[in-house]
Amino acid sequence: MQYVSTDHSSISNLRSFIMAESASNVPSAELLEFPKKDKRRFLHAVYRVGDLERSIKFYTEAFGMKLLRQRDIPEEKYSNAFLGFGPEESNFAVELTYNYGVDKYDIGTGFGHFAIATSDVYKLAEDIKAKGGTITREAGPVKGGTSVIAFAKDPDGYLFELIERGGTPEPLCQVMLRVGDLDRSIKFYEKALGMQLCRKIDRPEQKYTLAMMGYAEEKETTVLELTYNYGVTEYTKGNAYAQVAISTSDVYKSGEVVNHVIKELGGKVTRQPGPIPGINTKITAFLDPDGWKTVLVDNEDFLKELHKKE
Repeated sequence: MQYVSTDHSSISNLRSFIMAESASNVPSAELLEFPKKDKRRFLHAVYRVGDLERSIKFYTEAFGMKLLRQRDIPEEKYSNAFLGFGPEESNFAVELTYNYGVDKYDIGTGFGHFAIATSDVYKLAEDIKAKGGTITREAGPVKGGTSVIAFAKDPDGYLFELIERGGTPEPLCQVMLRVGDLDRSIKFYEKALGMQLCRKIDRPEQKYTLAMMGYAEEKETTVLELTYNYGVTEYTKGNAYAQVAISTSDVYKSGEVVNHVIKELGGKVTRQPGPIPGINTKITAFLDPDGWKTVLVDNEDFLKELHKKE
């Protein structure tokens, strides 16, 4: 019988190496806390439309938004427009993208709606009707409550909830997305993006639960409304809604945290941290466990881009 000699010093060295490697792969507590300490805000939501001028006209005349900027990129065969209720330096905006020659998109079953807060839902709903818009839910109190809402549809089929709310600093106040596991999504957005859970509401009679996630109190800012419909774990994404962009002071630190959280909860990094060629704005992009895309944008670079002279 042949015996194999054991080199105890080699085994000890190997164990030390493995332990050192494991330790190096564990992010520091300081890094994991970075998203909560980082000063972040929602910048814009990006989605595709079939006729940019038609959408600009509708959003400005029916919704009362302002056209903040518009650009055409003929070499890449698209143009886009940013609209909102205040300057991009401080307010959330929608980025409408028109791809040359494409006049129709599939919104899918996962995207829900955007929301606009207004002091008078009844008046806004009538204004939208007067401009040729469609009201899919007439203005009035919610079932079993006192909050007054309505729902409107834009020319491409995107839904906008109209919420009666006085004195809000951010009228463009929600992006609603459907998810397959609400608790997992709450953890993901808390850990990866540093959001806080503003409130969680369960409606067993209507078989859904929702969570409002954001960076301040719900009535003060834009929130992500994550909705779980009982028993539904998957949705179609379509090709219309693209992503939400959020500011950060450090895309590289943010990317490290996102990588760690994705290993724990799922998701996928679609763009490693770094500058966009030709623009030099630093970003990183990733998908959450349900496939919803977020782009983190360096805040200083974003402001420079806004103020750059054409």
